[in-house]
Amino acid sequence: MLIIGIAGGTGSGKTTVVQQIMNELPSEEVGIISQDSYYRQTTGLTYEDRAKINFDHPNSIDFELLAEHLAALKAGQTIEQPVYSFITHNRTSDTIITHPRKVMIVEGILILADARLRDMFDIKIFVYADADERLIRRLKRDIAERGRDMEEVLNRYQNTLKPMHEQFIEPTKAHADIIIPHDRYNTVAIDVVRAVIHQRLK
Repeated sequence: MLIIGIAGGTGSGKTTVVQQIMNELPSEEVGIISQDSYYRQTTGLTYEDRAKINFDHPNSIDFELLAEHLAALKAGQTIEQPVYSFITHNRTSDTIITHPRKVMIVEGILILADARLRDMFDIKIFVYADADERLIRRLKRDIAERGRDMEEVLNRYQNTLKPMHEQFIEPTKAHADIIIPHDRYNTVAIDVVRAVIHQRLK
């Protein structure tokens, strides 16, 4: 099994890169695990307290469970991936049955911040995008998909996202094997990643 970690700031274009890589591989050979599924359970907290959690700090991620699940997949076992709701700021009772695949892609803003995960990744990728570009994408997404208003998103960006990015996310670029400056026409970097994947799968 080949495990690929794809990191990068919020709104950097990680999802686009994942899709571009997947487009070139048979769907039955690729599985995806999102770091967003592994936010810690917050069942004992009120909604107001859950909304105050700093979701851009490494402490908010259940890295232990994620590493455990990756190890299980590598051993050929099926896992039950948690499902997280950004509306309620908590895990739901649902799970996603995830089977081992030849290639497992793990994507998320903080996945290169954890040494255990880094050791499990065969290829480590960091998707880089300009801060203004990331803010615009984050605004569009949070308003359209997560029911937030503009002022809430901007306050969160200024008070939490930006400082956390500079402290915890940007420095993980140093651990990456490949840095992809995100641009929808940046086909060369994607081709390099695909070539490495195909070579490893042979």
